[in-house]
Amino acid sequence: MGRMPKPIETPVPSRAELVDHLVRTRIAGQVATPRENNLSHYRKLANGDRHYWLGLELGDRWSDEQDVLAVMAERCGVVDEPAYMYGQDTIDPELTVAGLDRLAARLRKAALDRQSVLLATGHPGGLLDVHRATADALRAAGCEIVVIPPGLMADEGSVWQFADVAVLERGATLWHTHSPEPMAAILDALTGHGRPQPDLVVADHGWAGCAAQRGLDAVGYADCNDPALFLAEAEGTLQVAVPLDDHVRDPRFYDPMVAYLLDAAGLL
Repeated sequence: MGRMPKPIETPVPSRAELVDHLVRTRIAGQVATPRENNLSHYRKLANGDRHYWLGLELGDRWSDEQDVLAVMAERCGVVDEPAYMYGQDTIDPELTVAGLDRLAARLRKAALDRQSVLLATGHPGGLLDVHRATADALRAAGCEIVVIPPGLMADEGSVWQFADVAVLERGATLWHTHSPEPMAAILDALTGHGRPQPDLVVADHGWAGCAAQRGLDAVGYADCNDPALFLAEAEGTLQVAVPLDDHVRDPRFYDPMVAYLLDAAGLL
């Protein structure tokens, strides 16, 4: 066994307590993302704007935005009514917790099999510590946390690991990015250095989409205005997409969610 994980100070909530917390902090429930922003992103994805494909190859399978909306209603919990075009939109907290349960099952398998895991985020302001805590717990369970090759560049920035999590850095700032290019740079560099690809990628945005598109086991978090990862889960390309607001007001709001996830995965 590896070293013991850092203690989780946040008590592990029950399922009902977590649902209440998600709604209260707007990680789910009535989220901050407006309906018009969601529909705009669904439309742009359907029209072939690759910025919204998050590194996935969707072909012409999702060229009808109403089909995209239907999947988002089913897997994320947005309002399932095409005529509802303005105002508040929603993420179903029960779907968030169900996604966490699926993610926990995959993390448990990674721990049992001592798999190599790469963690990455395009939303460092919100999800960096979520991934960091996951990395700590997986390492303590005997997993290898993949160390990325040095000197990587993508999208006019540098690709580094910060607290075991791959991020894009520009001008001494960790960058919010939907691009798949940083993940592509990592995976290509691993091959170039004669190193194996990770057994599992835990990520979000284009980092998760790129890994899934390359056929790796990938799981990720996704907001209600980022439909591509939910479509990829529906098609079986991505193993898990957990619906949540990926940048709430205080990143500490995610702590009970992380405690629930790691406990469900047997990693506490």
